[in-house]
Amino acid sequence: MFIYNSTYNYIYEDIKSMKFKLDSLDSGSNARAGTIETDHGKVETPIFMPVGTAATIKGVHQRDVKNEINPDIILSNTYHLYLRPGETTINKAGGIHKFMNWDRNILTDSGGYQVYSLSNSRKIHEEGVEFKSHIDGSKHFFSPERAIKIQKLIGADIIMAFDECPPYPCDRNYAKNSMHLTHRWLNRSIEEFKKHPQIYDYSQTLFPIVQGSTFKDLRLQSAEFIANTESFGNAIGGLSVGEPADEMYEMTEVVCNVLPKSKPRYLMGVGTPINLLENISLGVDMFDCVMPSRNARNGMIFTMDGSINIKNLKWKDNFEVLDKNNYSFVDLNYSKAYLRHLFISNEALGRQIATIHNLAFYVWLVKEARKQIINGSFSSWKLKTINRLNNKL
Repeated sequence: MFIYNSTYNYIYEDIKSMKFKLDSLDSGSNARAGTIETDHGKVETPIFMPVGTAATIKGVHQRDVKNEINPDIILSNTYHLYLRPGETTINKAGGIHKFMNWDRNILTDSGGYQVYSLSNSRKIHEEGVEFKSHIDGSKHFFSPERAIKIQKLIGADIIMAFDECPPYPCDRNYAKNSMHLTHRWLNRSIEEFKKHPQIYDYSQTLFPIVQGSTFKDLRLQSAEFIANTESFGNAIGGLSVGEPADEMYEMTEVVCNVLPKSKPRYLMGVGTPINLLENISLGVDMFDCVMPSRNARNGMIFTMDGSINIKNLKWKDNFEVLDKNNYSFVDLNYSKAYLRHLFISNEALGRQIATIHNLAFYVWLVKEARKQIINGSFSSWKLKTINRLNNKL
């Protein structure tokens, strides 16, 4: 079935196999608990999506991701998968789920953020972006159409429209022009998405992305434009790129007040545990961030009572378990002293233990937030939890 939208002159596929329902609303904030249903199962929100950039959570077996970290959905990266192994190889494998042996949901970003991060080796114009590979310097080109074709072949359940992520800080004129470019690219992304039939035996859906930097009027304008596309869900991009946390929260609040309450909202690239809770209270449903896994590989451990730099000398003779709260099997099986030893010795196992712990903690935190929303106690729990999280041990 197709739906015609006269305002934007588009035809959208009505994805009957994808649904979103709100399960509970918090009375003291805009926090929501919801459920997304796709052909690969349910995603209970709020949700944190571990980042598997190259079809892997770095250093962790899919078995441990599934059984110990236990997310309903993970994220992978279009730019990196395009370069290696290439969308054609993934298509030959039967799609990304079969390629990486993951039977739950997957979301891919469009590659826009990675191209943004290549600021010294890319050129942006109306047709798209020319950029050089970070691997070998070879030249490539992404257009909205190309980004959609690649993501269709990769085969994630949720794919993202191609956008430009403006730098922070930037002047208002740059932010305005960038936003309008993102909107024009969205028009082309939607047209490309609806042109192509379903490739695999499951449905895919497209999320547009709100931009506008930290200018309230631009964020409002972009949110209205994106809301009117009547997409299955909507994303908020261009935040957590160096702006103060208060500005991030202000922009998120502006956007969430405009985006439809009946659709899932995805805040891209955020953030710390405190960032997650503050943005959940503003009405965000979905998050991803490399922070828990990247910081884990550098020895930072996130806990309910604050963060730990496990490489510090103070942990050398601390034989207490890693975390008595037991978010995953590593927490009660290894001591802080042992984990420090692994990092000081540059053993790969140390990075794996820390990654499993941090991601399990992040996923637990948003699941606990969901429970508190349903129980009607989220706002008071959030305040107490943030006070605990805001420590360095």
